[in-house]
Amino acid sequence: MDISSAERLSASAESRQWTPSISVVVPAYNEEEVLPEFYRRTSTVLRALGVPYEIVFVNDGSNDSTLVVMTGLRQQDPNVTVVDLSRNFGKEIALTAGLDQCCGDVVVIIDADLQDPPEMIPEFIEGWREGFDVVYAVRTEREGETWLKKLTAHTFYRLMQAISRVKIPKDTGDFRLMTQRSIQALGGLREHHRFMKGLFAWVGFRSKPVYYKRDPRAAGQTKWNYWKLWNLAVEGFTSFTIAPLKIATYFGLGIAMLALVYALVVIYKTLAYGDPVRGYPSLMVVVLFLGGIQLLFTGILGEYLGRVFNEVKQRPLYILDTVFPSSLLENKSNRNPADNS
Repeated sequence: MDISSAERLSASAESRQWTPSISVVVPAYNEEEVLPEFYRRTSTVLRALGVPYEIVFVNDGSNDSTLVVMTGLRQQDPNVTVVDLSRNFGKEIALTAGLDQCCGDVVVIIDADLQDPPEMIPEFIEGWREGFDVVYAVRTEREGETWLKKLTAHTFYRLMQAISRVKIPKDTGDFRLMTQRSIQALGGLREHHRFMKGLFAWVGFRSKPVYYKRDPRAAGQTKWNYWKLWNLAVEGFTSFTIAPLKIATYFGLGIAMLALVYALVVIYKTLAYGDPVRGYPSLMVVVLFLGGIQLLFTGILGEYLGRVFNEVKQRPLYILDTVFPSSLLENKSNRNPADNS
């Protein structure tokens, strides 16, 4: 950190001697089993902090009793907000809907499965008091996950670091704290193909990592199978880098040059030695190989073109069915305003 950055951080820390309100945003899809325990642990932490707060539950079109559990929690606690989407839009968009509805000075993003411990929220707040706008959690261990999932996640983050201009922190999920000004900057990004980890990094601001061991799910089953994880990885690559298109260009150029050199060799051998052209099997291998490569890179072009097609339609990211707001908004209007920076 250079001197100017350190001075800005120090000045920001000096201005944060007030008590912030906290919004905890929780997207959920078929999480009826774990929500009561999640609410108990999270609300215990927030009450202990002694700050105004709200827990924003987003029901992403669940087909179990998730919405019933959420509304039950809302009835017993006015600090709970329930955002019910009209159908299942996917976690990234459900998270966006929750961020659009929250009103806290700082916002904590967390999954409902309790793999990310809500007990880390006080540590996030300490990072905010130090002057950071984003405090993100980095996984040192991933309990309850297969070796294949750990390996693919490890590879994905490092590959993204290597090919993307946006430096996405390694081994980092959605679990983090963000200030309201960083949330507002994020809210200006309305692209439909959303890779939130990349968007969090794209908006920038002063950031600090905190390290933790990720726990197994407290209950229920993961909604992320390998096919969904693969599609999420494709979203990440196509949203934050054009490296696949560059690879196609360079690979095609390299093949063309090799083909030219080989053609010159064949012509020379034919003219110099009268060597007839042989090799039907090798010719078929080359033709099939090049055909496969062409189809592969045509598919890559199709991925990017499909995203352009979806963006130009300008449909809304999501549609709300019902919103049951918390009492935090009314409480905010009655307290002294403070700088959200």
